[in-house]
Amino acid sequence: MTKQNSCFTLVLSLVICTLLAQAQKPPLTLDDHFNSVGFTALKLSPDGSAVVIGTERADWDQQIFRKDLWLYRDDGHGGGLVQLTQSGHDTNPQWSPDGRWIAFLSERKIAPGKEGDSVDTEADPKDKEIAQIYLISPNGGEAFPITQGEEEVHAFSWSPDSHTLYFATRQPWTKEQKDAYKKDWKDVVQYRAAERGDMIFSLDVSDAIVRHAAAGTKETPEAEKSADTTAGTKPLSKTPWRIQQLETSPNGHQIAFVTSSISERQEKIGEFEIYVVDLANAAPDRAPRQLTHNEAVEQDLHWGGDGRHVFFQVDLGSVEGKYKDTQTRLYWVDTQSGQVQRWAADFAGPVTRYAIGPDGAVLASGRLGTEVQIYAQSKLAAAFTRQTGWAGSYEVVTTAQHSPHIAFVYSTLEKPIEVYLAEGADKLQQARAITSFNQFFIQRELPKGKPYRWKADDGSSVEGMLMYPPGKFEAKNLPMFVLIHGGPADADGNHFETDWYQWDRLAATQGWLVFEPNYRGSSGYGDKFLEQIVPEIVSRPGKDILEGVDALVKDGIADPDHLAVGGYSYGGYMTNWLITQFPRWKAAVTGAGAVEHVGNWGNDDTTFDDAYFLGGLPWQAQQRYHDEAAIFQIEKVRTPTHIVGGAEDIRVAVQEDYLLDRALHEMNIPSTLLIFPGEGHSLGKNPWHGKIKVREELKWLQKYGEIVSKQ
Repeated sequence: MTKQNSCFTLVLSLVICTLLAQAQKPPLTLDDHFNSVGFTALKLSPDGSAVVIGTERADWDQQIFRKDLWLYRDDGHGGGLVQLTQSGHDTNPQWSPDGRWIAFLSERKIAPGKEGDSVDTEADPKDKEIAQIYLISPNGGEAFPITQGEEEVHAFSWSPDSHTLYFATRQPWTKEQKDAYKKDWKDVVQYRAAERGDMIFSLDVSDAIVRHAAAGTKETPEAEKSADTTAGTKPLSKTPWRIQQLETSPNGHQIAFVTSSISERQEKIGEFEIYVVDLANAAPDRAPRQLTHNEAVEQDLHWGGDGRHVFFQVDLGSVEGKYKDTQTRLYWVDTQSGQVQRWAADFAGPVTRYAIGPDGAVLASGRLGTEVQIYAQSKLAAAFTRQTGWAGSYEVVTTAQHSPHIAFVYSTLEKPIEVYLAEGADKLQQARAITSFNQFFIQRELPKGKPYRWKADDGSSVEGMLMYPPGKFEAKNLPMFVLIHGGPADADGNHFETDWYQWDRLAATQGWLVFEPNYRGSSGYGDKFLEQIVPEIVSRPGKDILEGVDALVKDGIADPDHLAVGGYSYGGYMTNWLITQFPRWKAAVTGAGAVEHVGNWGNDDTTFDDAYFLGGLPWQAQQRYHDEAAIFQIEKVRTPTHIVGGAEDIRVAVQEDYLLDRALHEMNIPSTLLIFPGEGHSLGKNPWHGKIKVREELKWLQKYGEIVSKQ
């Protein structure tokens, strides 16, 4: 045999082995899909040698989403990942600046008897868990609480010397105040009137540790068990608002915080601002200094390396003028002058997540189209520059205080989401995965996807994603399911997600070509593209989606006789609208989507954007509220429609789901409505609810979509 023939035989053997390996992979199942692990937090230690990771996964027996903390140590030999906590209720980890402790919030229940003993809350699911601050050493040992009381901790922050923890809770009442309220009001709810703002306390960490140790040797006094605040705390400042986040300045002289409304609804824009407390002059009767005065909802605070500026993000409202929604922007405010300046000002997409490096530079994830990449900006006047990395989505990035190391969460269409560690922002392509929670997906026969572009009626270029059934990549004349993302300021792209909200891979496995349109109003395509949803909140993006469907049919990719549509939240808005505009849908699956806008504005906890999208308040834009409502065109619907909703949803009140179902029932259109008890908008209480949701949606598509399931 010649050398050329030997090479050919070897190559052929490799190809055959690869094809056989691929053919032997089992299909993705419903159980696979819902056994994925998500990441809720990512924090590098100050010296960059360790990473604390927050995870979330379904606990099917306990019927909760477990939230636990893990620790990865970089020992130079591949490192190791160990589980730090196992209560299932642990979030928001923060390293002490000296690296000796990790503080976090936990909603464990404190057991009677000794402070620090904890039990799971599942014994009595009716009891409300109270978030308190816990400490754990990264070197091992059990976590223990250092705050207690009847008021939950809303936010906390370390002092730079690691000696003090600052935390915010609702302003506590005395026993006399509680008794007086109960006497007068019994179980009556005084909406807003009975709420109150937050108090910031300081807590000496060493003293708290000593008290914890002492509590392990004796019974905790009854008076201390029922105290409203932790012993040894000092009140520093108060606000009439709820505190969302606390951040201590690098020199330890100030605390910055950002507020939200006491009702936890976005009703008055002035309730959302940034303040600073000068610790040398702090007192509960002295008002904190207000740094921002704008029509924006500020979030995600970080102090700049200069100790003078506070970074923040805005994705609702405007820093520059009258309220309007843009893509997520990054700013900083001068704590001395109050001047606000925008970073990454020339970037065309949203700055989704960011961190401050040890040199004071900004490192951020930014979206352009279907890609989310890492960018860096060394100073305000410098360019916002893309770093050389892999194609895909960098969803979270974190830096170390005294090291160039960075950690990030990353995925692609075919690479499951995991945490990676790199020696620096300039070494992204040499990063290594430090988790493998979701690698079992690689052992399944996964769909393949790619971007798709088309022209809208006004000449605008619109983009989306196509997810093909396994083994049918780029095939023609496929039954198509249009799965519409929520937001609307979001986008589908080159990333991996598997949950009750994003189930395109399951639909593709059942034989559907899944079309995910980034319609007008989506992020990653410039502020003008995002703002063109105003005031045509559903009709303008609806045109984009239907024109995408037409283009796919014209290109021979989609079968015009087998089309289905679905979405949740804003995707539900669009689904409800589209079934009134296009009678050829074989099936529809919708959830938490409004069919009218007046009641939805009144019930919504984010009323700012509702009025903005529709060009005014209900009494200011009456015709627009009518014209953009699906309920007033519902007589045109011919599509069998499956509906879901959370019983306690206030983002899109569950009454909208009942209204749609009632209208379809009146017209004898096949429909079904599933209500998930105890769930809000995110279906984050019981994992069985999301699994049942998708299971039944797949059945509905199979029943009315007239295609044969592969599972």
